Amino acid sequence: MMAEARRGEASQEARDPRQPHDFDPLALGKMLLRTVRAGALGTLDPATGSPFASLTSVATDIDGTPIILISRLATHTQNLLADQRASLLLAQGGKGDPLAHPRLTLQVRAERSDEPRLRRRFLARHPKAELYADFPDFGFFRLELLTVHLNGGFARAFDGDAAPLLAKPADIADFDALAVSALAHMNEDHAESLSLYAVRLCGMEAGKWRASGLDPEGLDLSLGDRAARVVFPERVEEAGALRAMLKSLAETARTRV
Repeated sequence: MMAEARRGEASQEARDPRQPHDFDPLALGKMLLRTVRAGALGTLDPATGSPFASLTSVATDIDGTPIILISRLATHTQNLLADQRASLLLAQGGKGDPLAHPRLTLQVRAERSDEPRLRRRFLARHPKAELYADFPDFGFFRLELLTVHLNGGFARAFDGDAAPLLAKPADIADFDALAVSALAHMNEDHAESLSLYAVRLCGMEAGKWRASGLDPEGLDLSLGDRAARVVFPERVEEAGALRAMLKSLAETARTRV
């Protein structure tokens, strides 16, 4: 309950009273952060200081920090090695005017990392990247969040500290072990529940959905190049609470038409 209260307080801090009452910038920002699979990466050319934009696949660490896998031969990687400052634009596509859809711009600091957890989480989101992930010129970077600019449509904008978008567990190593076990179990033994989550709770089409990521605030689902997210009603960081949460969500999904 205390975690829920803190999230509510953060949402109120992020709300501009002139904005629509149904606009929750933190909820929307977290959804974009966890579900958009590719984004525009802005780096700085060390020779001229000019911005350089490129496209990159994106996954998230347990706490929500974006993860990218890039080659040392690429211009954007050379730029990051010279200057860690960067930005990342995540946009939700759709029909009609592209500017009518939500998008999230993050100012970040890029940190190269060999942490095995990053490889697991990135490849769970982008399985085809396993073909080149271990090439000697490729490496994983965490994009430490600094500030956020969210545009959710007309009169739906927010600028501020990006920290409220993160969901840090009390012990990241313990939660990582829980996530590895839980995702394997769900994908091996609970395919029906995963499909129910996607269709009944997320409004997606039926298919062989798989669990691709877990964090204290939700479960990420993947089907080919499509992504969905099941948001937990309250944070979970322990195995018993997670089992109870997933069971409760499955029961809710079965009764929802």
